[in-house]
Amino acid sequence: MEVKSINSKELTQKVFNQEPLFILDVRNEDVFQDWKIEGENFQHLNIPYFDLLDGVDGILSQLPTDREILVVCAKEGSSIMVAEMLAEQGLQVAYLEGGMKAWSEYLDPVKIGDLKNGGELYQFVRIGKGCLSYMVTSNGEAAIIDASRMIDVYMDFAEKNNWKITHVLDTHLHADHISGGRQLKEATDAIYWLPPKDAEELTFEYSPLVDGTEISVGNSTINIHALYSPGHTIGSTSFIVDETYLLTGDILFIDSIGRPDLAGKAEDWVGDLRHTLYEKYRELSNELIVLPGHFMIVEELNADGSVSAPLSELFSQNHGLNIQDEKEFRELVTDNLPPQPNAYQEIRQTNMGKIKPSEEEQREMEIGPNRCAVR
Repeated sequence: MEVKSINSKELTQKVFNQEPLFILDVRNEDVFQDWKIEGENFQHLNIPYFDLLDGVDGILSQLPTDREILVVCAKEGSSIMVAEMLAEQGLQVAYLEGGMKAWSEYLDPVKIGDLKNGGELYQFVRIGKGCLSYMVTSNGEAAIIDASRMIDVYMDFAEKNNWKITHVLDTHLHADHISGGRQLKEATDAIYWLPPKDAEELTFEYSPLVDGTEISVGNSTINIHALYSPGHTIGSTSFIVDETYLLTGDILFIDSIGRPDLAGKAEDWVGDLRHTLYEKYRELSNELIVLPGHFMIVEELNADGSVSAPLSELFSQNHGLNIQDEKEFRELVTDNLPPQPNAYQEIRQTNMGKIKPSEEEQREMEIGPNRCAVR
């Protein structure tokens, strides 16, 4: 049988379409348990590559014979070898091009909607990492919010549509992934905006993003309104776009809420988090569509692959927004925290401009799932 390859774009479509898929993951068990490819109808079998060096006969009974098997490893090489062994046994096999490293870096643009006075809003789904970034466009201009370090994706998308990137914004100083904000600023001469309370240790110039700041995109009346919303970080800022969409950064997710401890300030910031979620957001229109900075599980994806929900729906269904007892809320937020993101201190220092890791070092720093939410 021939060994095929599947790239990250093709695999992303299988996730979006909720297709069934059998994945043989040949990474070590601890790495697999920490982070794997998620899909609503995906099945997994984890057998470390080193257990298969003498052949695959011992696992054939655990593999399907009536459908394709996708073999996955860290960088591709091991999965190709295992896939070839399985193909020799007559099984339908493919391997993931570039392995989990490529999966971690792939971004898929999904159109969220048309804006009232012309223009569009796109969500870039970083499917393997759970990161979400955004592009607001109008009259030949574009603003990018919470960009990943793979800036070519945004630049190519803008160029294809004849949009000039004029603004780049971060909702906060990120700790789980390296921001592409500074790179985009340097590559496009865009204005880079960041909340000043998160930027005290920055080593480069930026424009301060404070409560009430309005940023126009194009010649239309599409404004991005900054709403100071601390809790995940002391500077966390949400954006209201076109009076329709609420970009919450890492404060509020579809199925959970943000964690306040990634700068070591959980006890100090939990009060800010509650105030933002239970008072500031309650003052907003329930009709706003929430667009978060991350998703945690594939069940949060909509049918088109986007991640969004009306604020009213989250007020009724998101447990983190429905804890009336303040002590219980504090305990939830401070006692139910997942492990901190891989290399989060180094990522924060990189985003401040204090260290300048190589491209390969940046890849290694970001490997693994995002862990920005309270469980």
